[in-house]
Amino acid sequence: MQREIYTEEHEAFRETVRAFLAKEVLPHQERWEQAGIVDREAWLAAGRHGLLGLAVPEEYGGGGTPDFRFPAVLAEEFTRAGVSGLALGLHNDIIGPYLTSLATEEQKGRWLPGFCSGDIVTAIAMTEPGAGSDLQGIRTTAVDRGDHYLLNGSKTFISNGIISDLVIVVARTTPEGGAHGLSLLVVERGMPGFRRGRNLDKIGQKSQDTAELFFDDVRVPKENLLGELNGGFVHLMQNLAQERLTIAVSAIAGAEHLLELTTRYVQQRTAFGKPLAKLQHVRFEVAELATECAVTRTFVDRCITEHNRYALTPVDASMAKWWATELQKRTADRCLQLHGGYGYMTEYPVAKAFTDGRIQTIYGGTTEIMKEIIGRSLLG
Repeated sequence: MQREIYTEEHEAFRETVRAFLAKEVLPHQERWEQAGIVDREAWLAAGRHGLLGLAVPEEYGGGGTPDFRFPAVLAEEFTRAGVSGLALGLHNDIIGPYLTSLATEEQKGRWLPGFCSGDIVTAIAMTEPGAGSDLQGIRTTAVDRGDHYLLNGSKTFISNGIISDLVIVVARTTPEGGAHGLSLLVVERGMPGFRRGRNLDKIGQKSQDTAELFFDDVRVPKENLLGELNGGFVHLMQNLAQERLTIAVSAIAGAEHLLELTTRYVQQRTAFGKPLAKLQHVRFEVAELATECAVTRTFVDRCITEHNRYALTPVDASMAKWWATELQKRTADRCLQLHGGYGYMTEYPVAKAFTDGRIQTIYGGTTEIMKEIIGRSLLG
């Protein structure tokens, strides 16, 4: 089915992204996987190619367009190329909206030019050792000390945790429990008391640095409060729809790419004297996956259109995130099976996609959380 959401301008941008990946990313991918982190130069190169700050106003060096179709193209091409370490989606689509919508003019002038050039790499620190998807369980505290907040606590599973220069930290600014009393504080590289722990060893996305972060009496200036004091929970909820849509976009792109790889493989690979594609079971498997991908693609594209109209609801975003990521996981498993023993070899893209994509049903809100959001909207 022909997609209708993109224009010639978006397809021209797609070619720019592909050229960037071929020149600046893919030649270094294996080295980054071994190192567990990408080179700083890759971020600067992304800035030079205009791939950072797509929605940031031009006066700060950004692309100046709120059209989510451009980030969607970026997510699709990075996923198809098997690139996870250079987390432009995290930087642009998840963290960017906090800075453009909540930052003061002074903060924008301080942070956004570097955000767009690649000189400032960002992260957001929500998850704690004892609080995953449960924001109410956050224990990191920020105590008012007059001209600054005294920040104490720890975070874990933080993407860009090692390379980041600017970290948006979710902390409790009132002693009351629950979701109320959370605030967003911007911690910058070099602040005394801010320590980075291990670059965590994951089963996939090896080139994406994911770290533990520690805050021991970090003096965060009052001018680094992002948004409203005690308004952090509301700010987080306002940005979750785009975050989940971004994940859904990459998930369906990943599933489609796996199906393309596997379709070619079963046409070439022989068993019992004939191509695998001639076996009825294989044809049925491919038919099922193709149909599921087509239906999911239609819904995700509709969500992109709705988001561009500022009409995407949290429930629809949760549906897209749940369904697309579970489809990606299911597709990866079935495509690996169709590759047989070769699918288990890391030299085959299906093996890397299997491990890299497994996190999709977990971060950004687990599948179970997505179902809870949808169920509450229907049943109260």
